[in-house]
Amino acid sequence: MNPQAKLIFITSLFLGTTITISSNHWVMAWTGLEINTLAILPLISKSHHPRAIEAATKYFLVQAAASTLVLFSSMTNAWYTGQWDITQLTHPTSSMILTAAISMKLGLVPFHFWFPEVLQGSPLTTGLLLSTVMKFPPITLLYMTSHSLNPTLLTTLAILSAALGGWMGLNQTQTRKIMAFSSISHLGWMTIILVYCPKLTLLNFYLYTMMTATVFLTLNTMKILKLSTLMTAWTKAPSLSTILLLTLLSLAGLPPLTGFLPKWLIIQELTKQDMALAAMIISLLSLLGLFFYLRLAYCATITLPPHTTNHMKQWHVNKPISAWIAILTILSLMLLPISPMIASII
Repeated sequence: MNPQAKLIFITSLFLGTTITISSNHWVMAWTGLEINTLAILPLISKSHHPRAIEAATKYFLVQAAASTLVLFSSMTNAWYTGQWDITQLTHPTSSMILTAAISMKLGLVPFHFWFPEVLQGSPLTTGLLLSTVMKFPPITLLYMTSHSLNPTLLTTLAILSAALGGWMGLNQTQTRKIMAFSSISHLGWMTIILVYCPKLTLLNFYLYTMMTATVFLTLNTMKILKLSTLMTAWTKAPSLSTILLLTLLSLAGLPPLTGFLPKWLIIQELTKQDMALAAMIISLLSLLGLFFYLRLAYCATITLPPHTTNHMKQWHVNKPISAWIAILTILSLMLLPISPMIASII
């Protein structure tokens, strides 16, 4: 892709995100979401492969439908209350339509079907943007309207997302699809706590973004798209494989790694809110996710058994690890000891 064009698309992406997260008016928020959608489409389809074109088309259709619902929800609210302010979304019908619209934008169950397909058709770097930056504006809108959303509906969507994200990720062999289902499962954790402690949703999103960025950048450096390639990667880059192993365990939420922190705080908050049953269900469902993270981690560090394989043994490459990966790895693994400070901030 032409560097100037790439610069314009990346700038538009951050411009759209900034407009949405800093706006008070629904129409401005909608404009930011539209700029975002249009800026990411060329980045999805830049390889000109039929799969990439299909992914871009699916993404466009879903996001256009979700944007229409956002606009429809805000217009319905303005019709009944005379308010265009994002925080003044008080009409129950508008709240329900907005929940559906943002669920489509994020890829929450039952509006999740597009997300694994789009991620599978995109390059790893675009996949990283789709899993992190593109989810920030919709989550901000949820954060701003959290006081007027329906807790029962959100808890149902959250538990379904955690269940389906874990369950569907079990038999995948493509790393991008596994990361997509991991994203759906993490969105369940963010959504379940949204009404009770919105700041925890944001904290969970920030930590998830850090860990996912580490995984995607490591996979991109090693050029790994499927599990069979991952199994021969240890000889090529042992240090990166070790980083991948630890970050995946952090994503799974195992103590004493950073990924345990949001799960711990969310379970604590849910029990305070007399939702021990929901906390127990979502904790048990996270075991499904743990299984496929362990599978990925096992494949990343496996020593090949003595049988003939279709893959050539890779040469060991002493390539320096990127500074971004190093910084993100430290953050993805070592933030648990400062959890009292993080908890006091939120």
